[in-house]
Amino acid sequence: MTGAKMGERMLQVGCASGARLGAVAAKVGLSGTAVAVVPDESTAARARKGAAEAGVLVDVHTAPPTQLPVADGSFDFAVIDDTGGFAGSMNAETRVVMFREVFRALRPGGRALVVGAAQRGGFGALLTRVQSGPGFDAVAALAAEGFHPVRRLAEREGLTYAEGIRPRQT
Repeated sequence: MTGAKMGERMLQVGCASGARLGAVAAKVGLSGTAVAVVPDESTAARARKGAAEAGVLVDVHTAPPTQLPVADGSFDFAVIDDTGGFAGSMNAETRVVMFREVFRALRPGGRALVVGAAQRGGFGALLTRVQSGPGFDAVAALAAEGFHPVRRLAEREGLTYAEGIRPRQT
């Protein structure tokens, strides 16, 4: 669902699944770049393990999502991994700053993809005590921070995908 291509420069913010990070990083290959910025050392260990198991190189940084240690315009696409509630658990102000940082890190025309857990519906929702799903509207959050166009791509295998493009500067 990421649309990652060989040779692209990829940034991932957050890492609920090291295996998912490894799978996306494998798409950019050795000619591309994969960087993960995670909030703490336990998440960094998960990211490194996922990369190692996938046999890919991922540069993992431990830093707050509000201060991404990357250069302006240095990535073709970014994945914000909210499948574990990383972004949804942030207060609104912190989340806004994170989206602005992702916008800054992307080149003009670069894509941001928010991957979140889908809300359970139907009978399954009645049987679970914990309500899953994003704690915010990813499409609205992307649009509010200047991404255009923005769209909900899909809901598949318990995950939701929303994408926004950083407009090309004229």
